[in-house]
Amino acid sequence: MEKGLFTLNDLIAQVKAIRPDADIKLIERAFALADAAHKGQNRMSGEPYIQHPLNTAMILVEMHAPDPVVAAALLHDVPEDTNVTLEEIREKFGDDIAGMVNGISKVGKIKYRGVERYIENLRKMFVAMANDVRVIIIKFADRLHNLQTLDSIPQKKAYRIALESLEIYAPIAGRLGIGEIKGRLEDAAFKYVLPKEYEFTLDLATKATQNKQPAIQKIIDQTKDELVKSGIQFIDIHGRYKHTYSLYRKLLKYGRDVTKIYDFTAIRCILPTTADCYAALGIIHSRWTPLKGRIKDYISQPKPNGYQSLHTTVFYDRGSIVEFQLRTPEMHEAAEFGIAAHWNYDEIKGKKFAANQFKNMLDAEKEIEWINQLAVMQNTIKDKEEFLNSLEELKLDVFRDRIFVYTPKGDVIDLPEESTPIDFAYHIHTDIGNTTSAAKVNGVIHPLDQPLRSGDIVEIVTNKSRKEPNPDWLKFAKTRHAKSKIRQYARAGLASWIKGVLPSAIKKKK
Repeated sequence: MEKGLFTLNDLIAQVKAIRPDADIKLIERAFALADAAHKGQNRMSGEPYIQHPLNTAMILVEMHAPDPVVAAALLHDVPEDTNVTLEEIREKFGDDIAGMVNGISKVGKIKYRGVERYIENLRKMFVAMANDVRVIIIKFADRLHNLQTLDSIPQKKAYRIALESLEIYAPIAGRLGIGEIKGRLEDAAFKYVLPKEYEFTLDLATKATQNKQPAIQKIIDQTKDELVKSGIQFIDIHGRYKHTYSLYRKLLKYGRDVTKIYDFTAIRCILPTTADCYAALGIIHSRWTPLKGRIKDYISQPKPNGYQSLHTTVFYDRGSIVEFQLRTPEMHEAAEFGIAAHWNYDEIKGKKFAANQFKNMLDAEKEIEWINQLAVMQNTIKDKEEFLNSLEELKLDVFRDRIFVYTPKGDVIDLPEESTPIDFAYHIHTDIGNTTSAAKVNGVIHPLDQPLRSGDIVEIVTNKSRKEPNPDWLKFAKTRHAKSKIRQYARAGLASWIKGVLPSAIKKKK
């Protein structure tokens, strides 16, 4: 079988390997309809069109997607590209699968028809996500396969698709905690957006990997021996190398010096329980000297997207450095698949697998409230230019890397990287933002215009006599919410000034 060319038998074999009790007949029926509907159609690469839904479905199976999602992936292009209607799919497969297919169709295919069409597709995508988060996860798989076959389309179009993938799709995957898909989307898009930088980074990574591989294997073997001696069970210990685009972003921070990137290579230890993770951390530290300031406990303090793991960086072999990541199988699955690790929730509860069920399941509505913010944005912003400007702010706000800071009571607040105390204050409440006079970070007075860091404890000092924010805060506020509130009061203040000054000025003129 040629690389990338799959058959139904390949898909079924993969499904059975992951889920022996899968509804194979459902998948076979979905494939049969899609295969017949796409008969005679070819992709620009020359492959039969059915290869695209097959590849999309295969990616989702790797993510342990349940059978209805796999079926929807096989059918996702049928209503838009063939004579088979959505109603026919609904009759044959029911409302749930038809709903997913409809959501994917609404998001739109890769056809650039100007800014208007681009904006409309983004609007539809944000709404589809809010209605059923499965839709965007299927769209990730669809986009990933399209990125893998960009060589067959014009260079300018390939660049647009890749850039959108880097700026929109991959960050959304990151916010949903789907680290593996985020990395694959970024790497597939990277070589089309920055081809020279991609080649440089890939070459550097390949050489560094080859040089480190023997030492990494030696440390893995030594770690296994140490854990066995201490009576600590482990499920798996393996090496992990950083994704190419993620490595490139780190290189930019450190002047392209790969020796300063401590997590380029990581040894991942999968252990049965949380207690085993902490016990193994102690054994590792007794064997190798930990690097000061590089021990991170994301188990007791998870990242905003739910990521949990113990990280430590140690010295080995004459000053060389390696990172360890310790986690349970459940934490590992959540780290790889994020919100998609909870595919089985609908099967357990018998409810529609949509955004509101995720909220209940995770027992924290804030985990994905930003999805609803995107849906609200498309309804409130009608002007094209304003939408694009807001989208640029969203790229900095919703889509960028996140930090998590704490209130004095210990509540976790999720903010975009480089957020300031002003952003924190407005996140808590508009009135607190408006009346902010100072901020304390970790018990010490902190300038309002200086960025916060993950783990900071932030206390906002307010002045009740202050009635409105300082317009100068716009120079360093980072979040869209904070900026909009400051602008709102700035506009109100200007309108009030005009109302008060203009009449008297007219009288004087007379």
